Amino acid sequence: MDCMEALKTRRSVKKFTDKQISDDDLREILDAACNAPSGMNLQSPKIIVIQRKDIIERFSKWNLSCFPDEIQEKLGDIDPFYNAPTLLIVLADKNVPTCVEDASLTIGNILNAATALDIGSCWIHRAREEFDSVQAKELLKVWGLSEDYIGVGHVVLGYPADDYEVPKKSIKEDYVIFADELL
Repeated sequence: MDCMEALKTRRSVKKFTDKQISDDDLREILDAACNAPSGMNLQSPKIIVIQRKDIIERFSKWNLSCFPDEIQEKLGDIDPFYNAPTLLIVLADKNVPTCVEDASLTIGNILNAATALDIGSCWIHRAREEFDSVQAKELLKVWGLSEDYIGVGHVVLGYPADDYEVPKKSIKEDYVIFADELL
């Protein structure tokens, strides 16, 4: 798929097959992620790759626990990672002034590269809440990272389930404003 087509057709996938993405496709996606722009080229993000189902399930439960109790009750046993076989966690060094922007661009490249390779993806929130915890600070140590890393987002990757319908998108009329015409 060409770049413009991927940018225009990318949608969040929320139902995946169990089939794991190939190592070659994962490398392509990670290469695109590592080539995302970053402020002053400081490259503050870190990408954690998890493909073991049991570990992804633990992160899923942790992600759900970041909701307030009343919302957790309403959600029940849903999987916020939609049973995807690959989970990427994007962190950024909070000491870099553009850390959230840098990590967001990294996530954008991940999402668009996945689409170009016909792989489904979805950006999942609550990484910030997760990585504000004492538990996360211990995990960062295990990964060899300082406590200065904050969670920016999770991205799940996999092949869309056969019965998953891609949502339609309509662009709001006032999405773009040409200011020159108004001044």
